[in-house]
Amino acid sequence: MSDTKVNFIFAVLFSVALACGLFAQEAKVYNSFHPGDLWLDNNGIHINAHGGGILFRDGSYYWFGEHKISGRQGNKAQVGVHCYSSTDLYNWKDEGIALSVDTTDENSEITKGCVIERPKVVFNEKTKKYVMWFHLELKGQGYSAARCGVAVSDNVTGPYQYLRSYRPNPNKWPVNATEKDTTIPEGGDTTLLKLSGNERAAAGYYLRRDYPFGQMSRDMTVFVDDDGKAYLIYASEENYTMHIAELSPDYTSFTGKWYRLFPGGHREAPAIFKRNGIYYLITSGCTGWAPNAARFAVAPSLFGPWEEKGNPCIGKESEITFNSQSAFVLPVRNKKDAFIFMADRWKPENPIDGRYVWLPIEFIDDGIRIQWSDEWSLDFFD
Repeated sequence: MSDTKVNFIFAVLFSVALACGLFAQEAKVYNSFHPGDLWLDNNGIHINAHGGGILFRDGSYYWFGEHKISGRQGNKAQVGVHCYSSTDLYNWKDEGIALSVDTTDENSEITKGCVIERPKVVFNEKTKKYVMWFHLELKGQGYSAARCGVAVSDNVTGPYQYLRSYRPNPNKWPVNATEKDTTIPEGGDTTLLKLSGNERAAAGYYLRRDYPFGQMSRDMTVFVDDDGKAYLIYASEENYTMHIAELSPDYTSFTGKWYRLFPGGHREAPAIFKRNGIYYLITSGCTGWAPNAARFAVAPSLFGPWEEKGNPCIGKESEITFNSQSAFVLPVRNKKDAFIFMADRWKPENPIDGRYVWLPIEFIDDGIRIQWSDEWSLDFFD
């Protein structure tokens, strides 16, 4: 047998073993964060919760994220959404798969091989249900479906029952729509096809195109405001415009009230939080798996007006967000003005090895600042 074949077989076996956790290390006890390093769970296995978000309930944090496997096939959903729990944010217990892909029904929207990205879970105080939203792409359709999926559970760790998916708000104009946004120009919308994507979005082309069917929904997050209302924030219009859509009282559908943010801005990977009555939204540019500069915006209301503020990151590699992309902003319990910027270092060639970059957010006169640290602890906020 040739050396090439031997190396190939070894690589395949190694990838399978890694995916199955056969190379688990001895479990560690952490008392600080080490951004970008391997982060082991209670079983000594690298945490597998990519593009994730965190929910705090009954004294514990619950981290939900994309479960990856080794090799490029891991960029599609082969397993589902993984869940971990922690009481201190450093050490995480594996709680298993919260939402599983469907391995028996090829016609299921979440059949094995679909795309499930950026899962976020919130708790509905009225229904007492845990509600999970995620970006969904249907199997075999690339990224053309551009849908958001929703699942529910009675228990925080699951199992979650898949309900349905949406193209949000068909036949509904945004609350900030202008006459220009809703009016087809003289000569028809096809006259705008000669423009760049940014210019088409600014001219309302994608908004009008998708009006009858519902708007595209890709990178997304969920935010519950102080009054209990929840919102889906997502990249839309071929990723050229961000949308903020109010969810129904049970958090599983839409009210039809929504806002269009920075048409033509070409942003994705939204992460949102609120401090002292001000909303902060961090996003990334659209450069595929390659990192780019983050930007943030602020507003007195979710429905605007929003003001762009530039890149919150400073220092070495700040122009590529420390080689990562925004995923979520985590409020730390029982600490004043304590927020953690959560980001992912994507490794599309071997997604199971994607790393996590968690850094503290600092508040300064003109906004926020995120600075690199090789190691830090929650004492930063004291």
